[in-house]
Amino acid sequence: MYDDSESLPRAELRELQAERLRETVATAYEKVPLYRERLDRAGVAPADIESVADVTRLPQTTKEDFREEYPDGLFAVEYTDVERLHASSGTTGTPKIVAYTGADLDLWREVMARSLTAAGVDGDDVVQNAYGYGLFTGGLGFHEGAQRLDAAVLPTSSGGTQRQVELAADLESTVLACTPSYALYFAETAAEMGYDPRELSIRTVTYGAETCTEPMRAEIERRLDATGINNYGLSEIIGPGVSAECHEAQDGLHVWEDHFYPEVVDPETGEPLDEGEEGELVLTTLTKEALPVLRYRTGDLTALRYDECECGRTMVRMDNVTGRTDDLLVVRGINFYPSEVEHAVVDIEGVAPHYRIDLDREGSLDVVELTVERRPDAQSSDDQLREEVLERLRNVLGFTPDSLDIVAPGQIKRTEVGKVRRVYDHR
Repeated sequence: MYDDSESLPRAELRELQAERLRETVATAYEKVPLYRERLDRAGVAPADIESVADVTRLPQTTKEDFREEYPDGLFAVEYTDVERLHASSGTTGTPKIVAYTGADLDLWREVMARSLTAAGVDGDDVVQNAYGYGLFTGGLGFHEGAQRLDAAVLPTSSGGTQRQVELAADLESTVLACTPSYALYFAETAAEMGYDPRELSIRTVTYGAETCTEPMRAEIERRLDATGINNYGLSEIIGPGVSAECHEAQDGLHVWEDHFYPEVVDPETGEPLDEGEEGELVLTTLTKEALPVLRYRTGDLTALRYDECECGRTMVRMDNVTGRTDDLLVVRGINFYPSEVEHAVVDIEGVAPHYRIDLDREGSLDVVELTVERRPDAQSSDDQLREEVLERLRNVLGFTPDSLDIVAPGQIKRTEVGKVRRVYDHR
């Protein structure tokens, strides 16, 4: 482990969380007008917070709050105390601006160092960081976390994949940090260049920023002969480093809950759910200075588990994110998430982990077109694969797409920069 906090007894952790929650609520009330107004409206004063159980009395925060308070209405410090600013991509509207004090940046390095240590990374590694640098938090988050471990960092950023492969081979990179879709593209490119991806020195792929199903993780591990480790985070909370899998178990992501308090709520009602029940992840920062956030509705669907992990960490584990509340597709009365399509079809022998969903409307009816890519070594014919995919979709999701295309390897567009796009809604 990176530090002893990761194995605190639950009772001690609860006391620490309660103390930090009280401080955070007091800061938010005093310095952030939005929170003062909402706490007053709810009839909750900072002095009312006695334990972490009281977190449910606090107002929830949404991405719309960030956009309505753009650019700095949620900041709790003056610009003289801000050392760095980041922002979300803003692809769905006004970007969410996030700020960091010096202490916040040090916290970020700490939780990223924890996350990378959990992945099995140490000071002897060469970390090839293929996340984008800039306003996106991924690049600098992984970079500074690896530096905190005294690992050598190769800051390749995203794109330029042929060059990335050459550098990985020449400099013997042992860790590849990137999105899961890029890890597969990296392996494909290496093979096209004449390298055997499994013979490269990469032993760990630490991925995030996209949903990654177990079949996709298995494909990454098979193609690169490396261990795939999931990392979770979001800019509004700190960036990457909110939670991470351990390489010992690869069974859920440990939330660093001495800094980020997690809940799971019903996406419709906002009411807390019990352990093991899937719902929307809600996070409260406990130690952030520049941007304290109360009960942030992440939109990510998961469940929390408090059972003991074989790695010895006592911090709660969240299941892999299965989708986002705003990704829910409703087609002719059938509700499903794109990741469920991936779960259903990608582990079919002969099907590659690349797919595309096109949604259109003909008259008053929604039309779904699914495109699936075959593996280069697929033994089944296109017709056989089509029947297997259709049967799996009927059995697992209870729906049949209006059209299903099986395409040759490499026909579905790959993403070198940013997050992969799976759904094209033309409605």
